[in-house]
Amino acid sequence: MEKIFKLKENGTNVKTELLAGLTTFMTMAYILALNPNLLTNFGADGGSQLWNAVFLATCIASAIGMFCMAFLANKPFALAPGMGLNSFFAVVVANIVSLTGMTYLESFQAALGIILIEGLVFLVLSIFNIREQIVNAIPLGVRLGISPAIGLMLMNIGLGSNVGVYSSDGGPFYVMRDFFGSLTPSLAKSTMGDAYPTVVLTTVTMFVGLFAILILAHHKINGSVLLGMLIACVVYWVGEAVFLGTNPFASLATASFVPAFGDMAATTLFKFNFSGLLEIGWFTMITLVITFCIIDMFDTIGTLVGTASKANMLDEEGNMPQMREALTSDAVGTIAGALTGTSTVTTFVESASGVEAGGRTGLTALTTGVLFLASMFIAPVAAIIPAAATSSALIYVGILMLGGLKNIKFDEMDQLVPVALMIIAVPISGSIGHGIGIGLIAYTVMKVFTGKAKEVSVLTYVISAIFLIKFFLVV
Repeated sequence: MEKIFKLKENGTNVKTELLAGLTTFMTMAYILALNPNLLTNFGADGGSQLWNAVFLATCIASAIGMFCMAFLANKPFALAPGMGLNSFFAVVVANIVSLTGMTYLESFQAALGIILIEGLVFLVLSIFNIREQIVNAIPLGVRLGISPAIGLMLMNIGLGSNVGVYSSDGGPFYVMRDFFGSLTPSLAKSTMGDAYPTVVLTTVTMFVGLFAILILAHHKINGSVLLGMLIACVVYWVGEAVFLGTNPFASLATASFVPAFGDMAATTLFKFNFSGLLEIGWFTMITLVITFCIIDMFDTIGTLVGTASKANMLDEEGNMPQMREALTSDAVGTIAGALTGTSTVTTFVESASGVEAGGRTGLTALTTGVLFLASMFIAPVAAIIPAAATSSALIYVGILMLGGLKNIKFDEMDQLVPVALMIIAVPISGSIGHGIGIGLIAYTVMKVFTGKAKEVSVLTYVISAIFLIKFFLVV
């Protein structure tokens, strides 16, 4: 381990790295259930077979990405299907369904082709150091604003859209929009109908889980996020049994704990529906690929820079050593995700929890990757985790990432304006990439019209122009 990961050089040891890897896993384990839930609408789209496939793909592709991060970059960062990107992937699949009339599964397989193409493109760009140059072209102020902007997006997902409850008359009903947005509880009850008790239970579960995590974290208890989620799960399961009169564990009676490799082989493993993708037309397909690449490019860069910033791994100029190797690992993870059946794999902000626990090398990432592989045997358990519990984790992580605002120089307008626009644009648009684009455009305009045009790099001008074309060119 010393020879491979240079433990002494990085001021760590095997025990510390293993514990850090476990801490990272416990912090981000929510993605195991949340990712297949988001991509399949809790199994409603594509059925349980697709849910099982996406669950296994999440475990396998994440592990492959982390193994690359461990041995190529020797960094303690963990990878998994990125939040925001998985929601965007689901939107793309739904759009393909509406455009072509194909089934959700066929459209899902077509969208996997987009993930494969972008993964290959990013692998080439990473190997030839182009992605690192793009990272370096992003001004420091904009980079510092990425982390809090992502934090607000996670809070928006957790409070807003992660849990949708349906009634016998329709829906979905959401906690922030429909429960807290109602003028009175009686109005909420009349609007939601028989979904009201479930929404109340969801709201209570979400906040019990959140405050449990906060209290545990305050007392510096390792795995506070996962423990808080478990408390939230218990609250929800008891509520289901006592107040809703349903058995929360009914699905376990007939469940199999043997990994459903057959489901993955039948639905997503190397299942690229390129002919179906072509049905939307060459122009639409190319536009979609380019759009997805741009968003993914800056979502990936943003998440990686935000994670490194939270872990204090940036140098004085805001650059991360061995960025190319880390980006290459990210690209390999994305390709693995496409081959197995999930959306873009990217660096997770929760990696900062492992760094805080002492993780400093790739052994931390390796440990987390091994634990992800082991998780393939708990799919039925992951399937009964209520979305309200995962919302608690999303909100907590979002709160932590808001701490990055302390690094912003609020008295410098060319930092304040881009960051202010980013932190509102990212959660509202649901895209980290679009938020970065708006921030870059604002930064460039501020510099040009304040007589500081020479301080803007050529590549920053180019990237800003690309985003302007993307946003305003009607095609």
